Amino acid sequence: MKPFAIAGIQMKVSAIHSNVEMMKLKLDITMNLYPWVQMVVFSELCGYGPLLHTAKEIPGHFEHEMQKLAKQYGIWLIPGSIFEKKDDKIYNTASVINPEGEVIKRYSKMFPFYPYETGVTAGTEFCVFDVPDVGRFGVSICYDMWFPETIRTLAVMGAEVILHPTLTGTIDRDIELSIARAMASVNQCFLFDVNGLDTGGSGCSIVCGPDGRVLYQAGSTEEIIPIELDIERVKRSRELGLLRLGQPLKSFRDHIGNFEIYQHGAKLPYLDALGPLIKPKKLEKLSELRQKESEFNQNEPIMGYKGLK
Repeated sequence: MKPFAIAGIQMKVSAIHSNVEMMKLKLDITMNLYPWVQMVVFSELCGYGPLLHTAKEIPGHFEHEMQKLAKQYGIWLIPGSIFEKKDDKIYNTASVINPEGEVIKRYSKMFPFYPYETGVTAGTEFCVFDVPDVGRFGVSICYDMWFPETIRTLAVMGAEVILHPTLTGTIDRDIELSIARAMASVNQCFLFDVNGLDTGGSGCSIVCGPDGRVLYQAGSTEEIIPIELDIERVKRSRELGLLRLGQPLKSFRDHIGNFEIYQHGAKLPYLDALGPLIKPKKLEKLSELRQKESEFNQNEPIMGYKGLK
């Protein structure tokens, strides 16, 4: 057995004022109640809420405060994410802080929730890091999980635990819970999904094992979720099979084909025909938009919607 204890903090998130002091209080309470916890994970945009005008430069005050707490308690800390101002753009960025209080990685969300999370630029780099003598961890944020390639890439990079801060307060939360289980099972890894409350989400954080089974699912109130994981279960699942049955990672390795849809420049007429990535309109407005698209396509070569304003 290779035990490692992670606590998720599901807390109320305000969009009006900073949540940093409350995060610090919640972390103090967590470490006093559960001093055996080795890593703490908060929800997406927990620090300042979901509004773009709260964007901060990184490094900055938020990260420094979190670094001090990680060092004080000697824990790994993923303090959710904040909107980051960088090069005249805004990213949704999470920091990974080690027990010495050092920022060892930063990860920017690869799939902002377009068309709703407008104004946020997508990150381009995957994030994995090693906890010495424990295992390899990967970081994913919210909507990233809806794209199986993201979690699969982390697994191929060796991630045994996926840390997944999220902010979901919409009616598709139940669907996300099923995706979390699916991602854990097909990649044979632990998945630690932490959602916020109020403007930070509707709760129902979930922790899944490498067989896709639910280790714990929170309700819709504030909770501290301390779970001791046996990281050795990932290795056994990947070597011997999920429930001693399917071995999806090995099968993926042995049968990786030339998936043409992923080739740069590939023509994808069906996907192009789905229309632009916009918020749904009333039917009459949608009809007008489709007419404009038709006129545009008659005068331009097929190029997808990258060039359509």
